[in-house]
Amino acid sequence: MKFFDEAIINIKAGKGGNGCISFHRAKFIPKGGPDGGNGGKGGNIYFISDNNINNLNNFHCKKNYMSQDGFKGQNYQCTGKNGKNLFIRVPIGTNIIDIKKKIVLISLKKNRQVFLVAKGGNGGLGNINFKSSINRTPYKKTEGILGEKKKIKLEFILKADISVLGLPNSGKSTFIKKISSANTKTGNYFFTTTKPILGIIKNKLNNSFVSILDIPSIIKKSSLGKGLGLNFIKHFEYCNLLLHFIDISMINIKNNSSIFDIVNIINYEIKKYNKKFLLKEQWLILNKIDLPHNKDNLIYYSKKILIKYKFIKKFYFISSKKNIGIEKLSLDILKYLNK
Repeated sequence: MKFFDEAIINIKAGKGGNGCISFHRAKFIPKGGPDGGNGGKGGNIYFISDNNINNLNNFHCKKNYMSQDGFKGQNYQCTGKNGKNLFIRVPIGTNIIDIKKKIVLISLKKNRQVFLVAKGGNGGLGNINFKSSINRTPYKKTEGILGEKKKIKLEFILKADISVLGLPNSGKSTFIKKISSANTKTGNYFFTTTKPILGIIKNKLNNSFVSILDIPSIIKKSSLGKGLGLNFIKHFEYCNLLLHFIDISMINIKNNSSIFDIVNIINYEIKKYNKKFLLKEQWLILNKIDLPHNKDNLIYYSKKILIKYKFIKKFYFISSKKNIGIEKLSLDILKYLNK
């Protein structure tokens, strides 16, 4: 199944019911006067966050949402029934964006958070409202007012404590599969991860849970639409820690293929999307330590990176496949997030 984290929908709140023209009729009251009631109010439209939803897939099947119109007024001064409100359920972490105004109306960050996005129209007035000493038999009413109509963009951002990033085949998915509940696809080909995947890690330090996010790999010129693009980077929003994975078997010091080159590629693309994400703490994870490499040179380069890039605080040598260094890295992650 495809994963959709954005959708554009049209919403239209209910129209108010029309007012009523009516005159009272009774056996011994020949001139009973006007008794037409007002129309009912049109239904509102609300968004409500729901922790049982984890994508926006349903909004790619249905694009138009309307609440119920108010009912027209009745005789005997009876006000028409109000239209039913419409509640649209979205995942926690959804931004509600007014496309016309180009503003974020709200970010729904808590479960069952409710937001009124479109108001229904007021009902029209019945002829009882137009009776006066001059006009005792008014044949006048007003129409119900149209409800608000908007074009809305929904933008869903996964809420994760940690995210992993890196070039294709850097071993991100294997690592996440090893330490969490995520059922990620692994394989020796580009873009095995084609959609964001959220895994859960049991934190034994305080019996809580930590969420870790795997996103599609970033490549050079992703900001220009290469590979799977950069749109998935928005899911870094709530992350406290970014794990920057590098396949050390790809590093060749003699051919000037260095860790610096890879770090520069990844962080240049992140900067093109949103430079504030570079302020988040990053750890450098040198993966596939079980493969042939020159560890002394790699340690040298790693220390140089820690000096050059202030946002990279630590580096680790691991092998997700052989389970080397995984326990220490996992423990350090949990300690960091537990602060």
